[in-house]
Amino acid sequence: MNKSELVEAMAKQTGMSKKDTEAGLNAFCDVVKKELSSKKGDKKVQLVGFGTFEISQRKARQGRNPMTGESIKIKASKSPKFKPGKALKDAVNKKKKK
Repeated sequence: MNKSELVEAMAKQTGMSKKDTEAGLNAFCDVVKKELSSKKGDKKVQLVGFGTFEISQRKARQGRNPMTGESIKIKASKSPKFKPGKALKDAVNKKKKK
């Protein structure tokens, strides 16, 4: 599912216009990005039952250039990650009733 398909499905479920739904989705994405990249706080967005968006720290390390085999330094970096909540995991793993 791509963004336009998600917007269409959300609009259908909520009864909102596609334009309003897309504005809401864009606002959600912007707020999550802003919160995760902010200098303050614990840098996570938690939606109970759905999951948690947070920042993972990666340490600096030695790597190898696959083309030349030369050793290179890889800088420390931050990476966003998503940890699904129990309700989402349960919904994905729901067994069909026979």
